[in-house]
Amino acid sequence: MKKLFNFIKNKLNRTAVATKLAIENRRAEGYIDTGVKIIIGVVIGGLILAGLYALFNTVVIPNMTTKVTGFFDYSGT
Repeated sequence: MKKLFNFIKNKLNRTAVATKLAIENRRAEGYIDTGVKIIIGVVIGGLILAGLYALFNTVVIPNMTTKVTGFFDYSGT
């Protein structure tokens, strides 16, 4: 019986120490910081995709269309 009580007491002490360490942890990596990092990543990714979309629609696609049309305009003479 004494062995059981010692086991329970040790388990409770370990849990209390782990809880105290978690509460006293002053590290800056928390849920809010992680959320802000995710939001910044999404915004920067969206800006990059919007820039690529604008570049393709104004420069790449019209130029490619002109060149492909030029390939098929061969008169054969």
